[in-house]
Amino acid sequence: MKSARFLADRAVVLLLGVAVGTAIGYAFGSSGKSGETPVASSTQSITSLDNQSYSPEQASSDQPVMNNSVATVEPPKLAEKETSEGYKPFVPSHSPLPPEPSSANLNQRLSQGEPLRVGVFGDSYGDGLWSALYRLLPAKEGYRVLKFSQQSTGFTRYQSLNVEEKAKSDLVSQPVDIAVICFGANDVQGVLVGHHAAPLLSAEWRQVIGDRIESFVSMLRQKGISVYWVGLPVMRKADFDASISSMNSFYAAEMAKLNVPFIETRSLTVDENGQYAPYLMDGTNDATKKMTLMRANDGVHMSMTGYVRLSRGLASQIRHFADQHRPKLPAASSETASLVASQKEVSR
Repeated sequence: MKSARFLADRAVVLLLGVAVGTAIGYAFGSSGKSGETPVASSTQSITSLDNQSYSPEQASSDQPVMNNSVATVEPPKLAEKETSEGYKPFVPSHSPLPPEPSSANLNQRLSQGEPLRVGVFGDSYGDGLWSALYRLLPAKEGYRVLKFSQQSTGFTRYQSLNVEEKAKSDLVSQPVDIAVICFGANDVQGVLVGHHAAPLLSAEWRQVIGDRIESFVSMLRQKGISVYWVGLPVMRKADFDASISSMNSFYAAEMAKLNVPFIETRSLTVDENGQYAPYLMDGTNDATKKMTLMRANDGVHMSMTGYVRLSRGLASQIRHFADQHRPKLPAASSETASLVASQKEVSR
C-alpha cells in the first residue's frame, strides 16, 4: 500500500509539473517583449506563477549578489531513506557564489561586442529557471537567453526522449556560450536497463544515469560551452524531499567528478528553522525586502519570484564576467552600445 501511495505521489508530481509548465508558457507568451527566436516546440514567454505583479527591482542588479547562496559545494554523502515521521530536511550551509564562466571563444565574442548566449536545459524546473534568467539577463543589455528545456523529461526517460540528442540537434541552429542545466524532479524513479528496472539510486541506477550525465556534459564542452548544474530546492512532502535530497547529493558528486559548478538551492528555500516555507523574506536590499510567495501551490515548483531568487547569484556572476570582457565604452556611448546589441540580436 505504501508503494502504491508513493507511485501515486510521483504521478501527481508529473501531472502537476506539466500543468505548471503549460501555465508558464501561456502566461509569459502574452507578455514577453524580445526579438529572440526560441527553440522549436519550446514555450515562448512567462509571467508570475503566483499571479502577482513582478517587481523589476527584484530581478536586476549590476553588481554580484554576495549573499546569494548558490555555489560549487562539496558533495554530501547520500542520505538514507527517511520517512515523514520526524523528518528534517538536509540544508547545506550558505556558500559563496559559483565561479564565473571561462572560455577562450566566449572571451573573444565578448571583446568583439557580440551578445552572450545562455541556454537553459531541463524539465519544468528548467522552464522556470529560463524565465528568470530571461528577465535577469535582458536582450537589450547584450544577452540571449534561449530555452531548450522540455516538460516531463529526464535522464531516466530516454525511452520517451533522449535529452542529449535533443540538445545536440537544438544547438545546431542555436549555439550558446553557457549551459544552465536543471533536471531531476522527474527522475525520482527506477531506470530501465535491458529487460529489468534498476531501483532509484541503486549502484546500477547511478552507473547508468551517471554515464548519461557525463555524456551530456561532454557533448556541451566539446562545443566550447561553459556548464552549470542547478540543484533542486526543498520540497513540501517529506518523502519526496528525502528522495530529492539524495538526488542532489548524487548530482553534486557527479558534477565534482566532472569539475562542473553545482549550484546549491536548498538553503535559499527554507525558513529560519531550516524548514520548507511557501513565503520567505526576499528583496535585493533592506528597503525592498518583504515576505514574498516563493512556491507554487503544488509544493514542488517555485513561483516566478522564487525562480528569480534561485537564479540571482548565477546571473550576477554572468553579468560581472561579461562586464569585465566587453569593450569599455565612454559613458555617453552606453545608449549607442545598447542599440547596437539590440540590432545584432534582431538580425540573428
